[in-house]
Amino acid sequence: MEQPIAVTRQSFDEWMIPVYAPADFVLVRGEGSQVWDQQGKSYIDFAGGIAVNALGHGHPQVKAALIEQAGKLWHLGNGYTNEPVLRLAKQLIDATFADKAFFCNSGAEANEAALKLARKYALDTHGSEKNQIVAFNNSFHGRTLFTVTAGGQPKYSQDFAPLPAGIFHSPFNDLAAAAEAITDRTCAVIVEPIQGEGGVLPADPHFLQGLRELCDRHGALLIFDEVQTGMGRTGYLYAYMKYGVVPDVLTTAKALGGGFPIGAMITTDKLAKTLGIGTHGTTYGGNPLATAVAGTVLSLINTPQVLEGVKQRHQWFIDGLNSIRLEYPIFNEIRGGGLLIGCVLNKEYAGKAKQIIQLANDEGVIALIAGPDVVRFTPSLIIPEQDVKEGLARFARAVARICH
Repeated sequence: MEQPIAVTRQSFDEWMIPVYAPADFVLVRGEGSQVWDQQGKSYIDFAGGIAVNALGHGHPQVKAALIEQAGKLWHLGNGYTNEPVLRLAKQLIDATFADKAFFCNSGAEANEAALKLARKYALDTHGSEKNQIVAFNNSFHGRTLFTVTAGGQPKYSQDFAPLPAGIFHSPFNDLAAAAEAITDRTCAVIVEPIQGEGGVLPADPHFLQGLRELCDRHGALLIFDEVQTGMGRTGYLYAYMKYGVVPDVLTTAKALGGGFPIGAMITTDKLAKTLGIGTHGTTYGGNPLATAVAGTVLSLINTPQVLEGVKQRHQWFIDGLNSIRLEYPIFNEIRGGGLLIGCVLNKEYAGKAKQIIQLANDEGVIALIAGPDVVRFTPSLIIPEQDVKEGLARFARAVARICH
């Protein structure tokens, strides 16, 4: 057998299309909430693959599910169904408001499906004039042309014009503005219960309740993008349960596969009828390998032990971060919910979130940004207390370096 190709961080710059600017080291192994690079240096993982590795790295039961299914059946294509996809659909239906599920490979694809469903439902039910979509400033819904246009961050969409038409943006958490934007021509409103990429900004409960009422009044579908907030991230299986506001359509991905690519759109029987045979599809979506893994991940996360544990871990982080704030005047707010936490930088340190996480890497901890002014943490939902303490100690050293 041939020796594998030798690679370094420089290989990325030589061979990869430069849409990312990865850290200057290469990670090779992970276990639980720790990862190691090519040089054997260890890092505490507070990023979780951007809220994906909800059970950490190499969870034994998830790994066993992958290996078992890999020995049976990987892929069929959607001319045939399979057992794991049907079981996963039933698990999601039993755990949520939904009656039907559609599986794909990513959050962007799940949102694409949801927006297409909304447009077609409005066309079938009300006619071609009802086609407008309302989304919110600073939102993020994916990188396809449709979803990047729905996202309320022009920096991600403006270079790809002409963009899909009929999409309007309103200020987040401003119900009066939403009431003006949502009309009888609106077919859907898409919203994140906590804006993740846009700065870890939670929706006000009355804002989501108001959107539900406005959608009901105007015959529009309410779509919750729970790609980042779903799968236990907030201490509830899905954040809509925390808010007590039930959407018409919900999208989920990221942590659904615990690191294996999978996404889903779930909805009611009434709306599911809209997407009849041939109206939408995906080659890989719902394949047995992904759905077997996701079924195991869902069964492990959707337990009182894990969901209550998220709330406990939230407090460990808040206590530790508040201790850092007392010593170093760098953050003016810590916000979010569960294990989706954003540390908002003071004006004095505006724009330095990326620099802070690079220093954190130096100290042996991996974190994220949510825009230039927010440091974001999305660790494993089962991260041990010792790893939280050690990771925050390392993070405090990084903060000390930027404050001095």
